[in-house]
Amino acid sequence: MCGFFGIVFKERNDNLGRILNKAGERLSYRGYDTAGIAVFDKNASYDIFKDKGTIEEVSEEFEFGEKGGYKGIIQLRWATFGAPSKANAQPHADCKGEIVGAHNGNIVNTHGLIKELRSHGHDLKGTNDGEMIIHILEEEMANTGDFNKAIINTNTRLNGDYAFIATPVNSDKMYAVKKGSSLFLGIADGYICASSDLISILDHTDSIIPILDNEYVEFTYNHYEIKSLLDGNRIERKPEINNLNVEEIKLDGYSHFMEKEIFESPQKFRNLLDVVEKHDAYKKAIEAIKNAENIYLIGSGTSYHAGRLGTYYFSKINGLNINATFAADFIERYGSCIKNGDVLIAVSQSGETKDVKNAVDYFKNRVNGTVIGVVNVLGSTLAYNADIVLPIVSDIEISVPATKTFINQCGVFLYLAMAYAGKSTDSMREIPSLIEDFLKQEKKHLEKLAEILKNEKDVHVLGYGIMYPIAMEGALKMKEVMYIHSEGMYSSEFKHGPLAIVYDNYPVIFLATGEDKDMIISHINEVKTRMGSVYTFAPYDKEIEEISDYFIPLDNAEYYTSPILAGIGLQLLSYLIGVENGRNPDRPRNISKTITVD
Repeated sequence: MCGFFGIVFKERNDNLGRILNKAGERLSYRGYDTAGIAVFDKNASYDIFKDKGTIEEVSEEFEFGEKGGYKGIIQLRWATFGAPSKANAQPHADCKGEIVGAHNGNIVNTHGLIKELRSHGHDLKGTNDGEMIIHILEEEMANTGDFNKAIINTNTRLNGDYAFIATPVNSDKMYAVKKGSSLFLGIADGYICASSDLISILDHTDSIIPILDNEYVEFTYNHYEIKSLLDGNRIERKPEINNLNVEEIKLDGYSHFMEKEIFESPQKFRNLLDVVEKHDAYKKAIEAIKNAENIYLIGSGTSYHAGRLGTYYFSKINGLNINATFAADFIERYGSCIKNGDVLIAVSQSGETKDVKNAVDYFKNRVNGTVIGVVNVLGSTLAYNADIVLPIVSDIEISVPATKTFINQCGVFLYLAMAYAGKSTDSMREIPSLIEDFLKQEKKHLEKLAEILKNEKDVHVLGYGIMYPIAMEGALKMKEVMYIHSEGMYSSEFKHGPLAIVYDNYPVIFLATGEDKDMIISHINEVKTRMGSVYTFAPYDKEIEEISDYFIPLDNAEYYTSPILAGIGLQLLSYLIGVENGRNPDRPRNISKTITVD
């Protein structure tokens, strides 16, 4: 959600503004509505430039690229407390202009603290929890005269999950705090940087130190100390090399990153297969699942849908039951059921999803079990907390709607299910070519379908059996990119109430495998006899094509690969309609790539 980056050099760097701007571009994939920077000179002078808008708009307004200094902070804010506005944009300064900082996360007692601070005479410009942190630091600094003690005392007054960065204006030191939200330190030759997002650091160095919960770090350009938030005691931790591939943010001829990342899926799937066949973690995961008392699976949004598909793979191929639920519901639904020897499979593209983190923490604190993390960002909180880490190797995904990461998550589960059963996974090598052929052959047909559906305000996406998770994911993509009401359902359930909303030409998208022909024909006819319009994704079948108003063939797809092709097709369809209707598919309104609040 929010994201910040701070950096300290030994001397003034005339490129500081450009460095901060590049970090802001890296942070932007998380989703945001305001942006701002603070730049500092050695004479204790500083400037803050911030406003509502995109990083490009705010950077152009204030000419970020022209700013210099020896240390600086950039923050992109996704509004939780306080509306998107210049006053609520970050970074913030205290009343005296002696402390500047920014945060990521959610301070749940913000309203009470704002009232308290105002009663103490603080001049708060907005209603943002990040600003409130800086003013509490101001109070605690006045009480203690020591910034380390002020950090520790401030932490005791804040309720929630957050990370923040702050710096005294007259010091070359910065301080970064972690309590629930992600935080990383990057060590380079001649400077040190800290960020709530690993990606923004990797442009500068691959020497990374993850900061853990209830820790903070004090750093200058050439020295750092990690300390406990509880007692201030020093914690020793050395940098580790992070090999995550951070590509340049380039469209490479595509119109949007979502389009680019859809078409990157085949190569990323090949990369995945190269890893899973050699990575010991996959063997360890299979062994852990075999020895588990019970198996639970959690995820949020797209990651949950990939996990649900995974439960079908394990059930169909191995007869193995996996209890799947939304990460946010895990504690309520299964919290009293878990026991020693259980396995929790946690799926998160970013590795920072708050609902997933809550569930993992609950599980680890209560039972002696195994957490398997299926994650894209190595070095993330989930990657650090999981007992076994399964990388999906999709590389960085810039667009907020997940595309290539979803396909690789599905690939992870198909591989695990087949390897668990002792089956050869060689056939999975055909999947990238299937995707490439599908995109090449069906793009023009999807463009025609997009033209048909572009003015619709409601649509149902129905899947039978193994296609049900893809129906949910397809409907989610339509919500994200098209801004319409879309609902993904199990096709058999449609007749139990929702069929009442079908009117002349009401659009219903059906997803089917070749094995489900008879059932899906029955469900299609239930809609057709009520004069609804039917659009079907399925392996080619003449009868299904004839009863559909529009048919997208999943050529050469077998039972286990049909969901992957249908998923790709719905991604591209949503993208095409969204663009046709003037939406920005890379930055949908109101949502974020990385959800770090409850």
